[in-house]
Amino acid sequence: MFRGANRFELDQIMEVYARAQAFMAENGNPTQWGDHYPSRELIEEDILSNRLFVCVINGELEAVFAFVLGEDPTYKVIEDGEWLSNGPYGTLHRLASAGHRSGIARLVIDWCLEHCESLRADTHADNKIMQHVLETNGFSRCGIIHVADGSPRIAYQKLGIRQSLRE
Repeated sequence: MFRGANRFELDQIMEVYARAQAFMAENGNPTQWGDHYPSRELIEEDILSNRLFVCVINGELEAVFAFVLGEDPTYKVIEDGEWLSNGPYGTLHRLASAGHRSGIARLVIDWCLEHCESLRADTHADNKIMQHVLETNGFSRCGIIHVADGSPRIAYQKLGIRQSLRE
């Protein structure tokens, strides 16, 4: 069901991201990704770095996302709050659904938490849908971080079962 993305499916992956861009724009969030993010070059880099994954069900590509283990420099400074844990974590970035079925985000989040004890994510203030997805899937709003261009993002974290038991 989950596997690393391959270069041969790059066009299909970019179609999923184009669908996500249009969906975001139609739902009150036209600027977070606009028409050009993520770029084809970034996605190629994600694939070459083994950090881009796909969810395939019955031969259909259902979701694409970046999953990175280890420190994310974007998360070093958090304002108006604090992380639930400062231990090792994974980060979920650039999650996009093909829109064929519901519940895909939950599957992705559960898969990520099988590979780390703590999962972080962030989203734009206008991305009410992703905020809802994260919060209904057990993430806590932790504060505000700033991405590379300086713009703010709402930061979230969810602890896995093992991490929660230690805290």
